[in-house]
Amino acid sequence: MALSAMLCVQLGLAASVALIDQVGVAGAAWLRLAWAGLLLVAIVRPRPAQFTGRAFRSAAALGVATAGMTILFMAAASRIPLGTASALEFLGPLGIAVTRTRGVGRLWALVGGVGIVLLTQPWSGDVDPVGAGFALGAAVCWAAYILLTQKVGDEVAGLAGLSISMPVAGLVTTLVAGPDVVACLTPQLLLLGLGLAVLAPVVPYALELLALRRLDAGAFGTLLSVEPAVAALIGLVALRQIPNPLAVLGIGFVVAAGIGAQRGGART
Repeated sequence: MALSAMLCVQLGLAASVALIDQVGVAGAAWLRLAWAGLLLVAIVRPRPAQFTGRAFRSAAALGVATAGMTILFMAAASRIPLGTASALEFLGPLGIAVTRTRGVGRLWALVGGVGIVLLTQPWSGDVDPVGAGFALGAAVCWAAYILLTQKVGDEVAGLAGLSISMPVAGLVTTLVAGPDVVACLTPQLLLLGLGLAVLAPVVPYALELLALRRLDAGAFGTLLSVEPAVAALIGLVALRQIPNPLAVLGIGFVVAAGIGAQRGGART
């Protein structure tokens, strides 16, 4: 489930490039998250009785983290290669893995970290610092997203938590995008936004919520080390972003870390 979610997310980001060109980063994030919120409310139909006050606050906080992660990562991907942006963003789940995993699990987190260094190659000076900053901000939001997704999954049955968090994310991006984006909308852009909302975030976030009910946050965070490799592959195929040999080696390291994480980490 986690791997399927990664593929959907990266395909959705690659497909969002055309949307970013027309409505900007905030506008593209708003279209995706607003549609996602409407779809989840219509499908899940959450009831107030399903939520305690604490669960509702957790779901709302998850929505804020989702909005921040989406906007910041799309801003990063518009300035630096998709694989590099994903590698920097992975510092969030890697941090969770380092702090929460014991023994061999920390070794896999270290392997993933080496892969990230090889992917980003900070010594080359080729990475746009603004784009890198956006990706690091997304990393913080992603760490919060993982912890809050697990918390919401534990407190609320089914997908009811997402039916609250996603509309909140849509509201946050509405405030960021502002009214100007509405003037740019066309029926074609609305349909494109709907399709992208299904591809990412509706399907992957639902899969991640289900996965986090079966894995602890540390194991899940390390497993997500595969995502930079998936992003680099999608960037190569869809966006013609060709990685250099060191980046390919880095992909091998993060894939190895992801495979190692799958040997353990079931929740107890």
